[in-house]
Amino acid sequence: MRDSFLHNYHTHTWRCHHADGEDRAYVESAIRCGLKTLGFSDHTPYPFSNGYESHIRMRLDQMEDYVSSVLSLKKEYERDITIRLGVEAEYYPRDFERLLRFMDDFPLDYMILGQHFLTDEKDDFYSGSMTKDPLLLGIYVDRTIQGMETGRFLYLAHPDLIHFTGRSSVYRKEMQRLCRAAKRLDIPLEINLQGIWLNRHYPTMEFWRVAGEEGNKVVIGSDAHSPDKVVPEEALHKAFAMAEEYDLKLVDDVYEEGRQRNRNA
Repeated sequence: MRDSFLHNYHTHTWRCHHADGEDRAYVESAIRCGLKTLGFSDHTPYPFSNGYESHIRMRLDQMEDYVSSVLSLKKEYERDITIRLGVEAEYYPRDFERLLRFMDDFPLDYMILGQHFLTDEKDDFYSGSMTKDPLLLGIYVDRTIQGMETGRFLYLAHPDLIHFTGRSSVYRKEMQRLCRAAKRLDIPLEINLQGIWLNRHYPTMEFWRVAGEEGNKVVIGSDAHSPDKVVPEEALHKAFAMAEEYDLKLVDDVYEEGRQRNRNA
């Protein structure tokens, strides 16, 4: 079962202000753990139209250094591991096109969607905060679906980040809506290993029960914020147990699967 986890595309760097370790250390950890692919996907800089500067992501002026570092490591370690250059981003309707124009200057391999806030970042609701409000739950699902519908994202990270504590029937209905949209768009959903080893409210078992029933494609992502968590073995074991319990369709290499999807589109 452990041999099935050979490709991780969810890896952060110190530039996001809440991760530790040098870029090289992540690569060497991935090699020691037997990964075939390591994708860097740090929190993207976001050119907010209101001038807001986030403290949970790279600054705009750090993007060139990030790209240069990852591409240099890709060349240096090409005989040992495949390295991919990506970012993790939110879908914010007002500023998403500004983000894409900014990203056009860089040779990204992929983007993953992680909807940490609902519509903006300044004074907005954080998706991981507890709420009983069905309206906030619905907006979260709306934003993730809208983001997936752009066609710009490889997969949806921690889709169960929203921490809804209201009626289970309401939660289930909204998660069915999210999962059905992901299936329609053929976009995998991520079991997040950081959520497991930090004992957060996600992965949420009711969400993954729905994903199994709907037949969604699923990927496992480390969400590593330190080199020693590129392959957290205990969390990985629990993720595979979840996949077996809920009959989840694990994707082996989500990047290659995505390339094939695009060729067939």
